[in-house]
Amino acid sequence: MRLLGKMMWVETKLFLREPLTVLFSMILPLTILFVMGGVFGNTVEAGFYRGMGPMDYYTPAYMALVAASVGLISLPTHLAEDRERGVLKRYRASSFPAWTVVGSQVLVTALIALVSALILVSVAMPVYAVVSPHSILRVAVGFVSVALASCSLGVLLGAVLPSPRSAQALGVMLWFVMLMVGGAGPPPEALSATMNNMGKLTPLHHAVRVMQDGWLGLDAGCSWVVIGIVALGCGVAAIRLFRWE
Repeated sequence: MRLLGKMMWVETKLFLREPLTVLFSMILPLTILFVMGGVFGNTVEAGFYRGMGPMDYYTPAYMALVAASVGLISLPTHLAEDRERGVLKRYRASSFPAWTVVGSQVLVTALIALVSALILVSVAMPVYAVVSPHSILRVAVGFVSVALASCSLGVLLGAVLPSPRSAQALGVMLWFVMLMVGGAGPPPEALSATMNNMGKLTPLHHAVRVMQDGWLGLDAGCSWVVIGIVALGCGVAAIRLFRWE
């Protein structure tokens, strides 16, 4: 555990040295939230946003989006970059267990996602009079589950993609596609049936439902199970496919 703590400290410093990554993961979701708030406000409109006010709907959804942005873009890019630069090879030569290398990156990524989500919530609630969480415990458990699922998927991408450029490109593409059809962009009620069906295939759709379950008390259906399967399945696959060089 002491070794894991040291690795986490190193990874935190490395993350903070990448200003574009910090900007994307922390500022972009907040910026999009302000854009949505400026366009839609927080007045309930019949037939949209699952019967909630737009910003009541988007605030928990964007907590999931923050976890997705850090997990799908920052984590795989950093992992692939470490492999390309030979950092992972040196870790292996120094007898670092793979679980400490990957675990430290996952924990740091989840911590950064948490800080970003707290910043987003602390701004959204007073500015847009967002409703208080229906269950703080379920929000907390949901965010941990969503963050782990996002990080597991990110580690898998970083494990199989050959370079940081390919990892970043695919991560950004997946993030924007999920933003558009996964429930964190246009309201699902405004999308076509085909796009809604596509959205249901994305992890973000289920992550949004899980977060809205705890925050708004809305039924998440099978989304808790799906997020658990994504976290476990991608985690196992990432361990099996992990490459030091």
